[in-house]
Amino acid sequence: MSATASARPRRWAPDGASHETRLHLAAHPFAYPLMRLLARLGPVVRVPGLGVVVNDAATARAVLMDERFRKDGPGSPGDLWTPVLGPSVLLNMEGEAHAALRRKLAPLFAPAQVASLVDQVLRAPLAGLSERLARGEAVDLVAETRLMAGAVICRLIGMGEVSPGDARAMYADGERIVSMVSLRSRRLSARQVALARRVLDRVGDIAAAAYERGEETTVMGRMRSLGLSAAEARGAAGAFFLTGTETVATFVPRLVALLHDARSRPAGPLELDRAIEEAMRVTTPTPVMLRSVAASARVGRVPVRPGDRVLIVTHNCARAYGPFDPARTHPPELRRLWFGAGPHFCIGYPLALAEIRAIAGAVLAHDVRVSGRRAARGVLIPTYRHLWITAVPA
Repeated sequence: MSATASARPRRWAPDGASHETRLHLAAHPFAYPLMRLLARLGPVVRVPGLGVVVNDAATARAVLMDERFRKDGPGSPGDLWTPVLGPSVLLNMEGEAHAALRRKLAPLFAPAQVASLVDQVLRAPLAGLSERLARGEAVDLVAETRLMAGAVICRLIGMGEVSPGDARAMYADGERIVSMVSLRSRRLSARQVALARRVLDRVGDIAAAAYERGEETTVMGRMRSLGLSAAEARGAAGAFFLTGTETVATFVPRLVALLHDARSRPAGPLELDRAIEEAMRVTTPTPVMLRSVAASARVGRVPVRPGDRVLIVTHNCARAYGPFDPARTHPPELRRLWFGAGPHFCIGYPLALAEIRAIAGAVLAHDVRVSGRRAARGVLIPTYRHLWITAVPA
């Protein structure tokens, strides 16, 4: 497994007081400096107490594509989420069972399906947001994005039309569970598992009721028609709930802030998509990925054996290619690495992208400026607690 990228990245240099660095330090004041120090130690390094750390994009992709590195062994994501979600969700499955469940779920995330879902849920909120910007109001983009991400996930699990209060509460419940995890977490405590299960039981009950109704206009109803069992649908709803809000809600404000700071404004859909991809690289929605070694292998030049933990520092892999540049072309080994690769590439990526395009497109249709910002502290995914924007009058 080669540790050399086909397009050699530039070595990381400190970016001082940049807003993105401030977000990371606010979220992880001790872990983030350690993460960046690890980037200087080489593409692959064994660190006592952590595992085998990967800082190179080509090596990371090779690990993610290799069946000897699994999500269901010691030190893997399964250690975190199986006690909460059970053993049969995509987050902690491998092999044919994983492939079979993924095949059943894939039609739900076809581009046309997710575009329709997002349009149905966000058409009215986005129109209201656009009107406020046009009137010259200062808008907290973080609060607005959380509301919209919460509304989409409510619809996804079968809640139908929801009030803004319900959408915010749904997002807050998901954030409460995700915030239990840190970059150092290997397992949740018994108390954390109990709290997560209480929240997810409510989500599961909503999803189960929608599944039983079997309405083809709902995601849960389509799961039933696609042949998923009630247990599979319930587990999928829990996984979507945990993973389906944070990416969008944390990313969109950072995207808008990055474009503001770079004095860049996409001229059309193609330019917006390129800006989204580049901002994903810089923000790295999944800063760290874990895999458990199931058979003897090598990661770069480092030998590994069963039971070892591989810690892919996706943030280091991505940030090695330089600062934010909307015109940048990503080399093959880097392409969407933060969403995984191979059989575990994020099945919900089309939905996340559809939401991001819709919200960012509505905001950037105006000539917006960032009028104030505040970093979120003690969160798993670095983000803004508030990002106030205003539109420059035409």
